[in-house]
Amino acid sequence: MTNKEYREAEGISRSELFKISKSPLHFRYAMDNPAEPTPSLIFGQAAHKFILEPDSFKEEFAVLPQIDRRTKAGKEAYAEFVMTNADKEIISMDDMEKIVDMSRQIDANPTAKALLTGKTEQSFFWTDEDTGEKCKCRTDCITEYEGQKYIVDYKTTDSCEDGHFERSCRKYGYQFQAGMYTEGVFQNTFEDYGFAFVAQEKTAPYAVRVYFCDQDYVMQGYDQFREYIGIYHDCKTTGNWYGYEGAMDLPTDLIGEGDF
Repeated sequence: MTNKEYREAEGISRSELFKISKSPLHFRYAMDNPAEPTPSLIFGQAAHKFILEPDSFKEEFAVLPQIDRRTKAGKEAYAEFVMTNADKEIISMDDMEKIVDMSRQIDANPTAKALLTGKTEQSFFWTDEDTGEKCKCRTDCITEYEGQKYIVDYKTTDSCEDGHFERSCRKYGYQFQAGMYTEGVFQNTFEDYGFAFVAQEKTAPYAVRVYFCDQDYVMQGYDQFREYIGIYHDCKTTGNWYGYEGAMDLPTDLIGEGDF
């Protein structure tokens, strides 16, 4: 199954469901008004594809050659290139060179390389028993490392310094992802898997760091999945996609003299 086919298949995905953590209203708006992919998102998708599935990279991405679009000939060449690759995402030559360098750093890290060697881009579908909601997930890699089966997710990040990626985990719902993915794979295989992240910085020298998630971390993510899928089901049932609930009192130390 291609990534496009997976996205179009029935079921709520991790990236969609996490939006409900802000509020059901924000979730509903995002579903009704899908955003165009940003250059940063396309870069991350291209890095994923090249590192995990290099043999089929050219089926989904095209690298823009050096074209001087200030000239008439350059404009014509660019228009032809875009038309020829209308079914692909286009990335620049500079970005492609960065992605190749990133891939080399993955290869130079024995643990990261081992964790990202296995069955890549597997799609899983299941029906949640408690709510009856159809769910799906697409794992970057499923592999075995030192006798343990792992679901492995590759992330690009601004920094792998102590504390930085951990903050990204909280901000972008990576713990929730670990909980939802292990649940999805279990519902399909009836086997327990560990979970690990391979994180890589997006700027040179493209440092790599591996994070193994302990069982408590994954179970907390599973609890988040249960919360979010429950809210999603209730909102679908009632038709009430509410926003922020409850009034709040602002602490006085947050109110400056010039605010009013």
